Formats: sequence, structure tokens, C-alpha cells
Amino acid sequence: MKKSIQIIALLLLVVCDINAQQEKGITGFNSWLNNWTEFKPNKIDYNEVNQILTGNIIVDTKLYKKNVYLLQGNVYVTNNATLTIEPGTVIMGDYESKASLIITKGASIVADGLETDPIVFTSNRTVRKAGDWGGIIILGEAPTNKFGNISSVNFDTDAILSSYGGINSTSNSGVLRFVRIEFAGAKVKGGDNFNALLLAGVGNKTIFENVMASYSASDSFEILGGEVNLNKMISFKSSNDDYKFNYGTQCQIENSLAIRSSYLTSSTGSRCLNVLSYNKKEEVDFTKKHTFVTARNLTLVNNSENVKADIDSGLIKEGVYIAENASIDFKKSVISGFNPAILLDNAININDENLKKIKLEQMYFNLCKGNIFVVNNSNNEDLESWYGNAAFANVYSKAENIVTFIDFMNEKRPDFRLRIGGITVSNDD
Repeated sequence: MKKSIQIIALLLLVVCDINAQQEKGITGFNSWLNNWTEFKPNKIDYNEVNQILTGNIIVDTKLYKKNVYLLQGNVYVTNNATLTIEPGTVIMGDYESKASLIITKGASIVADGLETDPIVFTSNRTVRKAGDWGGIIILGEAPTNKFGNISSVNFDTDAILSSYGGINSTSNSGVLRFVRIEFAGAKVKGGDNFNALLLAGVGNKTIFENVMASYSASDSFEILGGEVNLNKMISFKSSNDDYKFNYGTQCQIENSLAIRSSYLTSSTGSRCLNVLSYNKKEEVDFTKKHTFVTARNLTLVNNSENVKADIDSGLIKEGVYIAENASIDFKKSVISGFNPAILLDNAININDENLKKIKLEQMYFNLCKGNIFVVNNSNNEDLESWYGNAAFANVYSKAENIVTFIDFMNEKRPDFRLRIGGITVSNDD
């Protein structure tokens, strides 16, 4: 009888461990990456352009799957108009004019694709490359932490039509669902770049689900202020940050993925998550909310066949950067193949008060050269002691990516869910 009880207890322990493992990183009984994603976008042939989008869209307008649209120059949806895009529609950004689509304050976009019929924004070049066209900008009426309630983006865009911010956290700029954004990030005057998708002052009634940004020459997703919910997002091989949060963003991101390449790194730093509250202190009102990111079930992975060699050669840096006066609640997520996993700004005083604002619980740190460090400080004993507390249930491993994830090497249909039994516990840095 006693032996039977021991066996049952052991089985329950194994089942609980498997379930706990399954809960880390991106989740789903089946891979939600199937059908609508494209990991080799330069191999796809699209039909010829037969419609042109240019200038200002000032009335409700619908784009249809039967057409292929060329986006020329900065195209503004304004005057409270709604741009509706039918599932399966292809919009090509023009290389010569560094085309961009800008949804102005009060206007909206309804790009509601289907898993079997996604909406695609891509380059119009025969051989498509990162930075071929601008990207998509959505401007809303939600607050930022900047002085005043109104700011503007500066990407060679009309200053009046590029304003964002306000007091309406629940504003609605529309829907992006089952959408791919490919080869965006064109350079603008002053050396800056567009992002694949820029959200500025966007309110929480706006829907972002199943959006994939591939080969951006800058950030895949940049969020400036606002209150934003992101679900099932994918950043694939961006040159700069995968997800950048700034200027008081209040964001909940869950079940999302960042896939970095060791060979695509900006000189200014490229992270999976870059969590900031400002670029310059004099820009912001410290009585307003600082940036706060709630992250659940993220998988952040360096797509390298030899992580150790790439780290030793200096090709791989930190996976997550957290700046002064920015906070994150990070749980049930995977960070695999970085140097180190997480880096804190050296302006952050390492004390109980500040560390309670940087929550790391039920995390899986894998194949990283170090876990949590402060910039320019090799002594991380206090941080390891804090986050290594058993109450946080963080796990450390040195398993190769190929055995960590279900189908890491599949170039067409990769599966970045954790492989059952793939965790090998390690106490090594």
C-alpha cells in the first residue's frame, strides 16, 4: 500500500512538472504559427499591382482581395475615416517613395484577416530586402508621459497629421489581426528609420492579434505611450529591437514570439524587449505613469545554430533591456541564447524597492551567458540571489535550442513551443 502511494505521488510530480513546462513560453495545444505565417517571405510570388494608393484617404474606403495595391509615399487615413482591408489582400510598399501607411488620430484601420487568408504588407521590389519601404503608423488619443498631452512622430511625415496622444485610454484605432508586415523600416532624414509597426498613443479598444513583422530594418514593433494589448505577435529577424516600449506605455503582451538573428544587429543595440520610459528626462512629466509592461508566455530566442560560438565572437548581446524608471511584470516566459538574458540600466539602484518593480517569475533562462546583470557590472550576486529565490520558481538550463523547442530547425513551419522533457536544470552561469 505504501509503495503504491509513493508511485502515485511520483506520477503526480512528473505530470505537474510537464504541465509547468508546457506553461512556459508560447502556448497552444496546436502551433498557432501554422497557416498564416511566412518565414521565407522573399520566396513568395505575388500578383502584379493593379491599383495605387496615394495621398490622403478622407472617406471610408475598402481594399479588396481581388486587387494588388501599391502604396506610394506617405498615405494618410484622416478625417475620422476608416480603412477596411479584406482578408487575403496584398499591399506593396513602394521602394522609390519610401511608402508608409499612417492612421491619424480619430481615424481607424480594420485589417481583419483570416488564419487561412492573412493580409500582407510587403515590398514592391523583385528582390525584397529589409528597409525597402516605410511601414505602418497608428496614431491614437491615449496618454503618454510627455509634457502636455500631444506629441508627434517625426519620420518625414506631415507634422499636423502625425500628432498623437490625449486623455482617452479606451480610444479605438481599429483591428490588426492575421496580418504580415514584411521588409519595412526605410531610412528617413536624420538617419532614423521607420518601424514595421509604430503605435503611438493607441488606446486599449484597438485589437492586435496574430501580427507578424519580418525583416524590419529597424524595430518590428515600437509602442510610444498609450494602453495596448498585444496577443500572438511575432517579430522575425529585425535589425533593431523586436518590441520597444517608451514614453509611459502601459502594455500587456502575451503568447508572443521574438526570433533574433546573430547577424542582424544594430550598432545602437538590438533587443527582444527594450523597456524605456523616456529618451531624455527633460522630455517627460514624472507625475505621469512610467512605462509598465506585463508580459506572459513570451518566447525570446536567438536563431543561431551555434549560440556559444556566436556569443564568444561578440555577435550576441542581451535579450532584454530595462531602463531606469521602467517596470516589467515578466512571467512564464522563455529566454534562450543571449549574453546575458536580461540587462538592467546602471542608473537602477539594486534594492528591494526597485527589484519589486522588475518581477521575474516562473521564467526559463536557457543557454544564456549569465542571467541578470547591471550594465558595466560583472558582479551580479545580489541579482542572482534575489531572482534565484525558490519562491520565484525560475529555471536555468543549458539545453541546445534544437532539443529545447519542438521543431526549431524547420525553415518553413518552425515550432517554438517547448519540447516536453526538454528542460535540463543547471545552476551554471
